[in-house]
Amino acid sequence: MSKSLARVRAALEAAGASTEIRETDDRARTAMGAAEVVGCEVDQIAKSIIFRGELTGHAVLFLTAGGNRVDAGKAAAVAGQPLGKADAALIRAETGFAIGGVAPVGHLQGIEAYIDPRLSQFDKVWAAAGTPRHLFSIAPGELIRITGARTADFTA
Repeated sequence: MSKSLARVRAALEAAGASTEIRETDDRARTAMGAAEVVGCEVDQIAKSIIFRGELTGHAVLFLTAGGNRVDAGKAAAVAGQPLGKADAALIRAETGFAIGGVAPVGHLQGIEAYIDPRLSQFDKVWAAAGTPRHLFSIAPGELIRITGARTADFTA
C-alpha cells in the first residue's frame, strides 16, 4: 500500500468515517472516468482543486462536483485573497499528495477548504484516496465534518 493511500485510510479511520476505498484503473484520472468506474453520476465525484493563496502563500482547497468548474474570480472572493496556480511542489509540500491523487483528507498540514453545495445533494460522493487509482466513498456531511470545509458558491 502506498504511503499516500495509507495516510488517507488512517485519517478516515481516525475521524470515525464510514467509507469504502476502491482500487480502480486509469479511467479514475478524470471525473467522468471515475464516475464510470464506480458507477455514479459525474457530479458525485468530489474533485480536489488546489490554488495558491497569493496573500498567504499556502494551498487553498476547493472540493467541487465532477461536472462543475471552479470560477477563479468567485473562488478568490470566497477565499478573501487573490488566488494563483499551485505548482506541484506546493501541492506536495502542503498536502503530501501528487497532482492527480490529491485527497481531501490526510494532508500534511491544515488546509483552508471550501466545498461545492452540489456535492451535498447526494447520499454518497467519491474522492481521490491519495493516488490516481484509488477512490473513497463518503457521505457529504461526513466529508464536511472531517475536512472542515465551508460550503460556498465558487463554480462557473
